[in-house]
Amino acid sequence: MRAGRSNLVLAGGVDALSRAPLLFSDAMVTWLANWYAAKTLGRRAAVLAQFKLRNLAPVIGLMKGLTDPNVGLLMGQTAENLAFRFGISREAMDAFAARSHQRLLAAQRDGRFAREVVPLFDRAGNVYAADDGVREDSTPQNLAKLRPFFDRKYGNVTAGNSSQVTDGAAWLLLATDDAVRRFGLTPMGRIVDTQWAALDPAQMGLGPVYAATPLLQRNSLALADVDAWEINEAFAAQVLACLRAWQDDAFCREELGLPGALGALDEDKLNVDGGAIALGHPVGASGARIVLHLLNDLARTGGRRGIASICIGGGQGGAMLVERSTGVH
Repeated sequence: MRAGRSNLVLAGGVDALSRAPLLFSDAMVTWLANWYAAKTLGRRAAVLAQFKLRNLAPVIGLMKGLTDPNVGLLMGQTAENLAFRFGISREAMDAFAARSHQRLLAAQRDGRFAREVVPLFDRAGNVYAADDGVREDSTPQNLAKLRPFFDRKYGNVTAGNSSQVTDGAAWLLLATDDAVRRFGLTPMGRIVDTQWAALDPAQMGLGPVYAATPLLQRNSLALADVDAWEINEAFAAQVLACLRAWQDDAFCREELGLPGALGALDEDKLNVDGGAIALGHPVGASGARIVLHLLNDLARTGGRRGIASICIGGGQGGAMLVERSTGVH
């Protein structure tokens, strides 16, 4: 669109993590390759004798896909790294996760998702009118009963304080000013600025800090100047680490090149209607979803500007600064 090649672009994505495949292990792949390469009865008998029952143990595609090949860590293990680095306790993680559920429940009761959630029907005719990952019994007390998943001996990241495995899709229509005028569109908002960032893959959850900070600097904004924030809740520890990083004087000087700590982000402006811990994190759709909800939140509250940001496996972060539209361009 900036290059003038497009006027209207449908942007978004879809993911069905519940359909993630089970894969053959490397040992089974090698055995099958040898089996199909064997041309004689004697050779096949020799290959058959090499077969081991453990070759049939499946590889969970989702776990493989969420493992960083550079550092060999599951995404949840990178969240454990951040929890250790910033001293984030299990109690803090579970309290944040419980708040995500409570905020989503309140938002659903208030009808705040009516403008962006489309009911779905399955092949049997059952209707799914709302996101169904939210749990009323997700209290700090109940979440404390869950065992750590990624580091079973020393860790604190559990299934309860992590984003949910879920399915979802989100799409937005982007238009240039010319297209808005030509087709008589009423924009929800305007993209002011965007930023991608790279960082240590073992600390990938800090991606929102590395991406959102340059946005603030370029647009002469402080954390408090942003009316609404959406930071995707991959893990409670990851979001809390971002908040603590901005308040850490040494981190901001050494990692961000700032003169000192950026400050505290007002958590009453952050993920006000819950996040991926309660809603789920369909990876291919989450970026579009948080931008869409951010725009709807600005429209509801009358806020002027917002930032949506997300961490990305492999050591990346993305952030987008938007402004609420006040009418037809």
